[in-house]
Amino acid sequence: MDKHPKKLLVIFAEAALEKRLVQDAKKFGAHGYTIWDVRGGSDRGSRAGSWDNDRTIEMKTICSPEVADALAAHLLAEYAEDFGLTLYFADVQVLRSEKF
Repeated sequence: MDKHPKKLLVIFAEAALEKRLVQDAKKFGAHGYTIWDVRGGSDRGSRAGSWDNDRTIEMKTICSPEVADALAAHLLAEYAEDFGLTLYFADVQVLRSEKF
């Protein structure tokens, strides 16, 4: 069974960014994504998601390392100063690599 190396880019962001994140992911060449509502906290406080302006999303996309790097750099430059935003990468091996 062939396994192909890819990058998993995980993005935690304010829900207000969801549409822009999806547009950016597509623009930079990600073929798909998964998004869901999450709750959590940090040294800046907690986000319970009890009202619209307090919601946080987690977005995941599996893509080539080049796409992941370019997308992450764009997101940091575009949104990190004004919005809650956390990103991380993980190396993954996928089956059916043509989907990514």
